[in-house]
Parts: sequence; structure tokens; C-alpha cells
Amino acid sequence: MVGYAFMGVAHSQAWRNAPRFFDLPMRPDMAVVAGRDEAAVNAAASKLGWSSAETDWKALVSRDDVDLVDICTPGDTHAEIAIAALEAGKHVLCEKPLANSVQEAEAMVRAAQASTGTAMVGFTYRRVPAVQLARTLVADGRIGTVRHVRAQYLQDWIADPQAPLSWRLDKQKAGSGALGDIGAHVVDLAQFVTGESVTGVSAVLETFVKERPVADSFGGLHGTSSGTETGPVTVDDAAIFLGRMSGGGLATFEATRFAWGRKNAIRLEINGSHGSLAFDFEDMNVLHYFDATQPAPEAGFRRIVVTEPEHAYVANWWPAGHGLGYEHAFTHQAVDLITAIAEHRQPEPSFADGLVVQRVLAAVEQSAANDSTWTLVQKES
Repeated sequence: MVGYAFMGVAHSQAWRNAPRFFDLPMRPDMAVVAGRDEAAVNAAASKLGWSSAETDWKALVSRDDVDLVDICTPGDTHAEIAIAALEAGKHVLCEKPLANSVQEAEAMVRAAQASTGTAMVGFTYRRVPAVQLARTLVADGRIGTVRHVRAQYLQDWIADPQAPLSWRLDKQKAGSGALGDIGAHVVDLAQFVTGESVTGVSAVLETFVKERPVADSFGGLHGTSSGTETGPVTVDDAAIFLGRMSGGGLATFEATRFAWGRKNAIRLEINGSHGSLAFDFEDMNVLHYFDATQPAPEAGFRRIVVTEPEHAYVANWWPAGHGLGYEHAFTHQAVDLITAIAEHRQPEPSFADGLVVQRVLAAVEQSAANDSTWTLVQKES
């Protein structure tokens, strides 16, 4: 694994838990974690369960005891690491968004196609059981033709203008702000659940706080004789865009890190010709379903608690009614990837799926830069 911060911790727990709760065709051996700070990466290896540590990701990729490289680093490093790993014949799991540009994502897809290894992008929320049920209901025709998609990802972690700069607020490292960091997730969920793609968009992007305090390496704030040092925010704080789905339905998307009180509100509502589905990750074990074919006097949204052993992944965890949490989807991701590798098939979502999302993000940025002009999403060349 390359990187050991927030995502690295979540992925490490997944690699540890997967063989303990699921019967896997192969058992993951957590061989090595890489990071630039020798003391910090050694401490992370000990704490998170990795057998060894490297301070150079290239050394990790070249090791004979590494079969799979898990990339948990900022977006500006994804392409270089993934392509090198794939050229070395390794399997790759790469956090989302796949890259910082369509061109980088295309290069990653080409590397995956040419490699003997497999490649997966980490759109982890696909692995929430309620989301899996939503996809099944749509595929089974339970809501009919998709008419509307409403997708939101709302957070508040930088709503305070005194929150310090981080790499996520630097376009060179992150590629974009709320759009790529969290908007990518709801674009993928909308396409995954409906089985359709976003074909065009009209968008606005906004940066509400354009300067923020600069933090030092110890977490404090840099000071000057005139006060706290600040630096520029070079990414979007919020993204809002209209879209059209490939089946003809209309879509609205919103991604913001300025929604006070919303901690991780991933909301997806789909209205079809025969019914509706609604999901909110802050109540992640529940899916709401409305069946419009029922007589009006008894019709209403049905609250489905998605914790039965018949639901995706659930049988390997706790008795019915005992809910799952954020971390479980990462374990499901590890299980699905290991299984696909053992069965010699391409895991999903693939790098090609990640490229599809990247093209939507690029169309959003292009539209926003051109006064919200309707912009078609680039098709596969």
C-alpha cells in the first residue's frame, strides 16, 4: 500500500478484516506500506498491521513479494504509481478519482489493458448493501424508466473559513475540490444504480473562501508579524450541475464541503415511471422504496432495513438487524477484488469505469468555465 493517512487506515482495516469474515479464494498478506517519512511510515506499518515499510514507492513496486499495489495517495501521484505497477505486472487498486485529468486517466486505462495485472478504482460506496439493493431494484424494473436522478454529497469539514490549507485544497495535488473529491462518488453512484451514463452537463463551480491559514508540519498555524500566514485555495468549494442520463432522464448533482451540519450526507433519489428509490448514507442501512403501482389509499414510501442475510455481503457479518458502518464497504471492496483476481476476471469498477467518471468531471469544469454552457461528456475515442 502506498500512503497511510485517512484512506490508508481504512484500506488497512479492510485487508485485515476481509479474510476473517469472508471465505476467500486467496488470503491477503500485508507485505509492505510506503511513505516518504521513515519514522512515520514505520510507525504506521506497526500500528496498521504491515510487515515492513519503504520510503520510496518505486522500491515497493519492484519487490517480488508484492502482487497487488493499493494506491492511497493524492491524485497527482495516481497515474505514475499505477502505470508503473501495471507495467510491472502487478494488480492495482487506486483510490478515486482515478486521476487529475482525462489524459492521465486514459493513460492508466491503456496501461491496464496492456498489463497482465487487473485494475480497480475505489468507488467504495458501491459496496454499501442498500446501494446494491437499489441497483437490483432498478435493474429488475421495479421503478420503471428512470425520469429523475437527484444526487448530493454534502459535508461541512471546511465550512469554517479558519480551517487550514491542506493538499485537498491545492489543485496541483488534488485536481479539483469538492467536484473530484466527493462529486466523483455521486456521479459514479448515479451511473452505477441506474445502469446509465451522464451524457451532458451544465455546471457552476464556486470557491467561497479563497485564502486560508497555512498549517505547519506540527498542525499549528504559521504566524507572521502581521498575523497568521495565509495561502490561496485553488480548487472549488462547491459544484452544482444539471445533467442528462443516457436513458433520457434528467439529473441534478450537488457536491459541497460547506453544508454546516452535514457530515457525510450522500443522498441519491431516483424517480422512475413506476416508483422511486431514496438513500442517504447518514442512515446507510436503510433504503426507501415507493411502488407507484400500489393503490393510492395504501401507497407510500417503504422503509427497508437492509440488514438481512439475503442482502449483499450481510450474511458474513452480524445477525439480522445489526447495522453495518462506513468501514465495512472497504472490506467488501477488498473481498470483491481478491475474488476477481482469483477468478482471472476484471474487477469492477475498472479503470475504464473510472475514466467514464473522469470525463464527466472534465465536462463539468469545462461548462463552469464557459458560463454554464451545455457541454457534452466526451465519449470513448
